[in-house]
Amino acid sequence: MKISARNSLEGTIKEIVKGATTSHVEIELKGGGVVTAAITNEAVEDLKLAKGQKAYAVIKASDVMVAVP
Repeated sequence: MKISARNSLEGTIKEIVKGATTSHVEIELKGGGVVTAAITNEAVEDLKLAKGQKAYAVIKASDVMVAVP
């Protein structure tokens, strides 16, 4: 599969927390960090997502913000 997004992070699904219409999918990255995606429950079902499955966090954004303490 090819996509236009420049940022994709490979990892493993750590947790899927389903809400009424939206699920939060936690993807643990190879370096130990975790990225959480909010997607529809329908997308979780269509993609057949499961804990322990290999997945990619694909980030498409036109702006990146930086903050310092």
